[in-house]
Amino acid sequence: MVRRPRETQGIMAQAPNTGHGLTSAQIRRYHHRIVLQRLRRLGEASKADLARAAALTNTAVGEIVAELQELGLVTVVGKRYEGQRGQPATILKLHPMGAYGIGVRLDRNRIETALVDLGGRIVALKDHEGPLPPPQEALDIICADIAELVAVANREAPGRVSGVGIGRPFNLGSWLDKLDLKTSNLRQWDEFDLAAALAARIDLDVHEENDGTAAAIGELFHGHGRDGVDFAYFFIGPAIGGGLVLDGDYRRGPNANAGDVAMIPVAASSLAAVPAPPSGRDILLSRASVASLLRQLRYHGAKADNLADLQAAMATHPAAVDEWLFDCVSALVDPIMTAAAFLDVPRIIIDGDLGPELLARLVDYLRIRLATVAPEARQPPELQIGTFGPTAGALGAASLPLFIHFAPRPQVLTRPDATSPIKALDHART
Repeated sequence: MVRRPRETQGIMAQAPNTGHGLTSAQIRRYHHRIVLQRLRRLGEASKADLARAAALTNTAVGEIVAELQELGLVTVVGKRYEGQRGQPATILKLHPMGAYGIGVRLDRNRIETALVDLGGRIVALKDHEGPLPPPQEALDIICADIAELVAVANREAPGRVSGVGIGRPFNLGSWLDKLDLKTSNLRQWDEFDLAAALAARIDLDVHEENDGTAAAIGELFHGHGRDGVDFAYFFIGPAIGGGLVLDGDYRRGPNANAGDVAMIPVAASSLAAVPAPPSGRDILLSRASVASLLRQLRYHGAKADNLADLQAAMATHPAAVDEWLFDCVSALVDPIMTAAAFLDVPRIIIDGDLGPELLARLVDYLRIRLATVAPEARQPPELQIGTFGPTAGALGAASLPLFIHFAPRPQVLTRPDATSPIKALDHART
């Protein structure tokens, strides 16, 4: 039996769940997104390439490409001669300035706001480092940054901002002891609906996700997700966050905390710098985070109060870093093997604020440890280093509206009000 690629099976698979047949508009909307996705993955392609990759007819792809070109989402980059006879093939790629997303990465010690184009380029970035201010003050900062970034986008390509994405830790006022934070402002955030407050202040669609999920969306849309559709994502930042991608779409869960690896129970740390938990068990947040590394460095006499101090402190205290690294790897082994066993994900993508050298060492040690603990008849999941490093959170938040408007998600088939690329750009232009 010949099997279609899994993502192209979605049209058939989703129809029975709707309670009625699919409309031609729903299918057309999905096909627009499929063609955009295949072109993103291929980088450059002819119409014939796209027809094969999307399992569509040449005629259908020709009509869709013409519509996407008219919308400014696809552009011609040249010709390709394929053999000695016939007309050269027109080569296409996504037009980077066809659409933009704005992303807000909010953390307990930072606010970042980024403008990202359809090609995944960070066009502009606003960064405010320091303790997170109270909600209304932070909202004013965010609104001012968004206005500035919209102006930047409009100078490049007017009316192309598709929306604003927010990536932030939920429960900002929790686990402060484990993060060595004393800021009382943070508890105010647990009662503040940032997405609703921001939507009331700006004339753009606003979407919000857990910061780990947002970073995973950026990896799916612009990074390693181009090569595969299933992975679990770990981001080692001030805390540790994560996300889950299955069948080419991110999973959020009923409480929007799917992939929240910070809360996974682990054994207590062996480091003297880590207070022993009363129960004898701890959570991953305590052992695999920049906060835990900074605590370890301070314990050994380094000046290490925040992320800005990290690289200099690591350079002067390499033995303390090595101790933390082995403890962190030990803490990550069980969560990674559990994700592989329970979710059957073939890949784990690990990114973070650690810097490329330390992150590479961590992943190398993890590969060695995972190979020694893999059970009979099972291979450990493939490990990959994330694409974007410290910018993953802001880029992922900016990718959220782009993904919602332009990726071939099942909701396009099951929801009659799902946004099409055409509708998204019509809204942006108005």
